[in-house]
Amino acid sequence: MDRFTQMLVFQAVVEEEGFAAASRQLKMSPPAVTRMIAALEHRLGIQLLIRTTRHVRPTEAGLRYLEDTRRILEEVSAADEAAAGVNAVPRGKLRVTAPVLFGRMFVTPSIVRYLKKFPDMRVEALFVDRIVNLVEEGLDVGLRIGELPDSSFRALPVGSVRHVLVASPEYIAEYGLPPSPRELRSHRLISSGAGSFSESWRFQDEEGEFSIRVNPNLWVSTNDAAIEAAAEGFGISRVISYQVAQYTKQRKLKIILSEYERATLPIHVIHREGRGGATKVRSFIDLLAEDMRGDPMLNRRARD
Repeated sequence: MDRFTQMLVFQAVVEEEGFAAASRQLKMSPPAVTRMIAALEHRLGIQLLIRTTRHVRPTEAGLRYLEDTRRILEEVSAADEAAAGVNAVPRGKLRVTAPVLFGRMFVTPSIVRYLKKFPDMRVEALFVDRIVNLVEEGLDVGLRIGELPDSSFRALPVGSVRHVLVASPEYIAEYGLPPSPRELRSHRLISSGAGSFSESWRFQDEEGEFSIRVNPNLWVSTNDAAIEAAAEGFGISRVISYQVAQYTKQRKLKIILSEYERATLPIHVIHREGRGGATKVRSFIDLLAEDMRGDPMLNRRARD
């Protein structure tokens, strides 16, 4: 039996989280997919998948095999593309992840431009405010905001942003400004649970970094809800600069206490591809980097 076919079937079952969905994607019968996986597990002598009535999940050994499978299949695809020459057109499916608001504001326009340029491509975008494991969730490209931990992923810097405090002009007119972050507790505060939520907000002055523990008057689960509440004049919120760029431009929000901001947060495109990676990934990363590096919201410490 063709081992490459077994790898393709195994990868499809994991990514589609089921035998029936994988069979539809591969245009194979469900019994044929089941037999293929059974033969693969028998040949390897290990269990690769855990089957339940709702989902199919890889075992720990299955995750390791999945990573090797993807690498091998990508190398085969890259070899085909190299044989076809530099004019090979990207085709197939690309899976991308980014934070929710960042994905909507910056990644989606790049995806649309990419699909218009390469109509043989399909893109699946997972926009979530959590750290996503590219290998476990079968993703090709991810956007990360903040310092990166050591990993085997390749990372391309494309810009930087910063944490900012914001309040509406109406709130400032009625309640005034705190002279420093240490007086924030006397103001109405809005906090978001999205992303790397913390009960403490960190700042920096000439003596170094310090944190302020906050007890928000309003806690919401999404960044856009926190921003909207601040724009409505309820209180002060702490967000990332790109998230409020349009609000500050339209004078609906004002950045305050900017002298206490910490260092900028780098933005990276991360991916699993090496230099010989698939054309579809390389071409998307090139386009994404071009768009983001040219965006002043991500490459300029603009203040209102």
